[in-house]
Amino acid sequence: MPTRPRFKDGDLLAAVDLGSNSFHMVVARYVLGQLRVIDRLRETVRLAEGLNERRSLEPHVTQRALDTLDRFGQRLRALPLERVRAIATSTVRQLDNPQSFLVPAGTALGHSINVVSGREEARLIYLGVAHGSPPGEGRRLVMDIGGGSTEFIIGEGFEPLERESLQVGCVASTRRFFDTGKLSRKRWREALTEVSAEFQQFAATYRRRGWRQAMGASGTVKAIGQVAASLKLGRGAISAEAITAIRSRLLEFPSIDAVRLPGLSAERRPVFPGGLLILEAAFNELGLSEMTVSKNAMREGILYDMLGRASDSDPRDASIQALAVRYGVDAEQAARVEASALRLFSDTEADWKLDDEMRRMLGWACRIHEIGLAIAHSQYHQHGAYLVEHSDIAGFSRQEQQVLAALVRNQRRSIAASTLDALPEALSGPTLLTLVLLRLAVLLHRSHEPTPLPSTLRLTVDGRSIRLRLPSDWLASHSLTRSDLDTETELLAAVGLDFGITAD
Repeated sequence: MPTRPRFKDGDLLAAVDLGSNSFHMVVARYVLGQLRVIDRLRETVRLAEGLNERRSLEPHVTQRALDTLDRFGQRLRALPLERVRAIATSTVRQLDNPQSFLVPAGTALGHSINVVSGREEARLIYLGVAHGSPPGEGRRLVMDIGGGSTEFIIGEGFEPLERESLQVGCVASTRRFFDTGKLSRKRWREALTEVSAEFQQFAATYRRRGWRQAMGASGTVKAIGQVAASLKLGRGAISAEAITAIRSRLLEFPSIDAVRLPGLSAERRPVFPGGLLILEAAFNELGLSEMTVSKNAMREGILYDMLGRASDSDPRDASIQALAVRYGVDAEQAARVEASALRLFSDTEADWKLDDEMRRMLGWACRIHEIGLAIAHSQYHQHGAYLVEHSDIAGFSRQEQQVLAALVRNQRRSIAASTLDALPEALSGPTLLTLVLLRLAVLLHRSHEPTPLPSTLRLTVDGRSIRLRLPSDWLASHSLTRSDLDTETELLAAVGLDFGITAD
């Protein structure tokens, strides 16, 4: 794979976090390999509040979100696309049709927005917290209570070791358990039992792993910490005793609207009960006695992840390698296919206007194009696509996994138009053109033999017209390949591509 373009001193980078409670934006300057934050914006949007039973967003909440993104976009429009990364989380993950929100949202922001899985969100959170914490403090537990989900990570240094995401958050849990706005000890006990049950899937594993320090990130934990400090229940950390005391004070009020706690802002009040409930359950089930509050969260993690993606230590490389090893991919065959595919990419990238990110996608697809063979040879391209789309692949957004799955799925036989139609419009066209390169590389190396391809092999394109040039004597001695190429002409014609062979 080619070396990634580096950021230069003075470049501005921006991260946008479309959380289920608040939207955040942070802008940082890249200086001598470090990030210096120069601007922050935060607005309470409560996206989770608009999620209805049809798994769509209520119009007034959508408009609130678009207005916020438009304001963020005014700050970001001067920045190149490669220096801005926007991530959507829990609420957008739950939408029945995410594109119905992501398309207008991306237009308002002026930059595309990616959706990440809960575990990828956890990785980014940990990356942000780890970069804001003193090194060498041993294994740490990080918890982030968002509006729609809560992430738990055990890590050491900058590496997450365990990642989990629970579908409970401060907005969603307040709506679920206190929808009438009334507070009572009886309802709290019932809600605590239900939330605590969610921890059963991973609490024992986490306790066995162990940690030296527990840290909390984002607004809910910060708000609880501020209340604890205002009540003189501790400074700089939240204790189990402080949570018990705050809960007792909270339940003295008959309703959420009536709550008045020292240090609690009016903006945070409507979702405070759900957040405190989750933190109490976490302390109980994980056996926590104290939690410090981190200044960093996912938005900082996004920035540091951008640095990794622009370097030779892109975390996605390691994830693809792990996937290849897990499913016993023939590394030599994958390398042959990758070399040829990237050679064809170099022939066509200028005419087809394919970018470096699509080059990386093609390389990764080559490295794992045969993972489906671990299930069965029959339809292995479909098995492989399923594994790619549904595996937890650290570093990849959902859209990136969809692109990768579409490439693997369409490496051979007929092209499934549905896999391209499911992609955002800006990605479907480049993905179709890129999968042509993968298909040709796979076809040319079908024999799995190490014999190199002719040095005169060339691919020329003119719009949707594609011509593969090969020596006539080579074609004559590879009749099966010639037959496969003739079939490819028909298969590509079905998706509107004119493919042909030119013999020298």
